[in-house]
Amino acid sequence: MSESLRVVVTGGAGFIGSHVVDAYLARGHEVWVVDDLSSGRRANLASEAHLLVADIASSEVRELFREVKPHVVNHHAAQIDVRISVEDPARDAQTNAIGLLNLTEAALEVGTRRFIYVSSGGVVYGEPEVRPTPETMPKLPLSPYGVTKLGGEFYLNYYRRVHGMEYVALRYSNVFGPRQDPHGEAGVVAIFCNRLLAGEALTIFGDGEQTRDYVFVRDVAAANMLASEMGLPAAEQGVGGIDQVAFNVGTGLATSVNRLADALEEVAGIHPGRDYRAGRPGELRHSTLEAGKLRERGWAPQFTLSQALQETFQHIEQNRAQTT
Repeated sequence: MSESLRVVVTGGAGFIGSHVVDAYLARGHEVWVVDDLSSGRRANLASEAHLLVADIASSEVRELFREVKPHVVNHHAAQIDVRISVEDPARDAQTNAIGLLNLTEAALEVGTRRFIYVSSGGVVYGEPEVRPTPETMPKLPLSPYGVTKLGGEFYLNYYRRVHGMEYVALRYSNVFGPRQDPHGEAGVVAIFCNRLLAGEALTIFGDGEQTRDYVFVRDVAAANMLASEMGLPAAEQGVGGIDQVAFNVGTGLATSVNRLADALEEVAGIHPGRDYRAGRPGELRHSTLEAGKLRERGWAPQFTLSQALQETFQHIEQNRAQTT
């Protein structure tokens, strides 16, 4: 896919999506963003990107597809809060299932070449016995959010097998970096940065020895570019299950919350202390992804944890300075 492409990025005004938009634009592609701005921000978008403010389940999205006829759809929009999915599974399904089906039907109608789907490496495997966890491990989601994310892969496998639609599923580990809102598990980086800049103790739930696989957002954007361009088995010949075109996106390195706090204190040069509190019920103890399949295709993280934390901290520090 070396020629200029027409690309639709859902959730493109959000944290990860906006970096993906930047990467497509840097390659000379024309990009349309669909975002309801419930968590995304116009300020995250480059001026070259076209923005449609709409829900992904809406008829406006179908009209946009008919007008643009995108070559690639990159689907980042989602209801991502596990707690909301538990409290209101129907709300979660409205966005993550019905919204996805609106997009896939629109893409099928206009002949979209490839659909990039953001799944989750944190929730679809549950608490896996093998770490780092490869794509072939059993799928044991423990929340409605995990169920809808995994269900999205099965829906797309249907479109692949029956309608010949090419798709790639990217199962992210814990993504962090500039533009991130301080919520969710990976949001701990943004939360810690803000507390350090305020001179406040870092709140840690449990003993701090729970581990995650922290991957920098610009490395994730590079994975999306590869997913948009790499060769795939012919869709109509695809005989494998969902794991055939699913790729973990992570470093394979387990970092404890305590180690993350140490590293950020070192970056900031600030040591305000720790505030240990009771662990949160239902939280995964360990999650680390094996990304060997994607590495075989030519992708590898380009940023060390220290480098990425440094860039993230500086970005948050500059933003705080501009707003005070």
